[in-house]
Amino acid sequence: GARDMYRAYRDMREANFIGADKYFHARGNYDAARRGPGGAWAAKVISDAREKWQSDVSGRGAEDTRADQEANAWGRNGGDPNRYRPAGLPRRY
Repeated sequence: GARDMYRAYRDMREANFIGADKYFHARGNYDAARRGPGGAWAAKVISDAREKWQSDVSGRGAEDTRADQEANAWGRNGGDPNRYRPAGLPRRY
């Protein structure tokens, strides 16, 4: 699961595509959770830690953290990450 989360993060950084953040959150959680309970657990722990750091350190704000956590939970619960896919994001992602 941790590897799936890292791959989604790496792809997000590589894509550097405005508006794609929530898609990569959902995708990482979705891929990790598909590995089973351990993957879902890893995705939740990593997502929660990242969002805590983001809200405490980066100053992005509570609304962005809430929206990220919504995308995280959507993917982790089996929701299609493409719900958050922005138009124009290259197909390889």
